[in-house]
Amino acid sequence: MSAVLPWSILIAQILLGGAMTFAAYRILRGPRAQDRVLGFDTLYVNSMLMLLTFGIKSGSTLYFEVALIIALLGFVSSVALAKFLLRGEVIE
Repeated sequence: MSAVLPWSILIAQILLGGAMTFAAYRILRGPRAQDRVLGFDTLYVNSMLMLLTFGIKSGSTLYFEVALIIALLGFVSSVALAKFLLRGEVIE
């Protein structure tokens, strides 16, 4: 059972790296601003999950704290970008 965890973490990190590559491609080549915002959302979620897998692999709690900060800042920035695309201004 203990030999399964390192392999599954490695596979998860490889797949998350691929998902981050596709999200970065969508940010750079997205035809519309909505596609870029969606790519940004995907990128921050994948980066948060990548940090969580690093935390599981290393056993350090620092990765979990940084992942929580990324999740909070990513959510706030997603809401701000959505509001900007909808109304043209962030602060009323």
